[in-house]
Amino acid sequence: MASGAHQTRDKKPRLLVLASTYPRWAGDYEPGFVHELSKRLTPHFTVRVLCPHARWAAVREDLDGVEVVRFRYAPSFMETLVNHGGMLQNLKKNPFKAVLLPFFGIMQIVYTLVQLIRYKPDVIHAHWIVPQGFCIYLAKVLTRSKAPFLLTSHGADLFALNGRLFQMLKSLVVRNASFVTVVSQTMIGKVRDLGANGRRVQVVPMGVDLTNVFIPSNDPKKKFEILFVGRLVEKKGVKYLVEAMVTVGASFPKALLRIVGYGPEEEALRNRVAELGLSNHIEFSGAVSHENLPKMYQRANIFVAPFVEAEGGDQEGFGLVLVEALGCGCKLVVTEMPATKDSLDDVSVVSIVPQRNIDALAAAINFQLERGAELRCFERSRLVNRFDWESIADTYATILKDIQVS
Repeated sequence: MASGAHQTRDKKPRLLVLASTYPRWAGDYEPGFVHELSKRLTPHFTVRVLCPHARWAAVREDLDGVEVVRFRYAPSFMETLVNHGGMLQNLKKNPFKAVLLPFFGIMQIVYTLVQLIRYKPDVIHAHWIVPQGFCIYLAKVLTRSKAPFLLTSHGADLFALNGRLFQMLKSLVVRNASFVTVVSQTMIGKVRDLGANGRRVQVVPMGVDLTNVFIPSNDPKKKFEILFVGRLVEKKGVKYLVEAMVTVGASFPKALLRIVGYGPEEEALRNRVAELGLSNHIEFSGAVSHENLPKMYQRANIFVAPFVEAEGGDQEGFGLVLVEALGCGCKLVVTEMPATKDSLDDVSVVSIVPQRNIDALAAAINFQLERGAELRCFERSRLVNRFDWESIADTYATILKDIQVS
């Protein structure tokens, strides 16, 4: 029986996925969107993911039918480049970690070469232009592999790393990819500027399980509960939300902001909350598992996304948390960013304010606390049609199959 199952599995095309952000184990709180897509591609492909190793993670394991291979690049306790905020933010917080970059790059290239030679994928999906896309490009050249590859940019890889060398590397990867997807409309022009063929570029965001997971609760909302979910890094703009809570707390003594997430700015944010005397109005919930995250959305009345363009140009590629929040029935307060436009088209329960404008942010939160509006049924149906994982995964499967046979 096992042998028959193995033979059936081998008949599927082999898909190799490269990513930097990936769950370290089942139930991990690290962003899991690459895994969520990969596991939904297993009906179409035999899927193997190559990603960085982290302390206490298995070097090799099966997660939801996805074979995960984690490459080593340092002693286990030093493998800290990727997790807890992302590579760019970790380097910004601790520049000494840059000493790990050559080892990370070399080992990713070595492991990619090994996968192309031994696994012999029929098609490849690289998440992020640099380093994953570049590693695939280089490995294909060295091995003369004919496997086509889909390149997906998530934002930071496109908007940041703007030095001349990085621009040349990104252009090289984009021009040699078989197909390019980006997660929001605003990114289309950027990848075309890098030399992508417009006929081989498509907007396909990551998805949200709006059918089974991110759904409204039968329990009533906590009227004065405000929620933020995300990494505590500059581009999330959480420091402006903390400042805005001075005004919100004065207007609504019962208002409570829950900050769910972790990252290099956490200590500074906690210190600022103490300085402002906002401990009764702001609670840090830390990292929350994906299993428990929907409960946070379901009880909150308002979700706030105070995104900003960070120094160096980094910004959100797509506001996936906005779709999660809407799916659970939250009203929204967001800043004017290209990433928010794709998910908020004609949504009635959103307030949009300028970036870094603390007064406008506070006023919008107060307005949403006062109003009793709810997301209308047809608006939620439209969200499901656009962003539910079932349709998103089908789109990616179609693209991967098309480039495999072209």
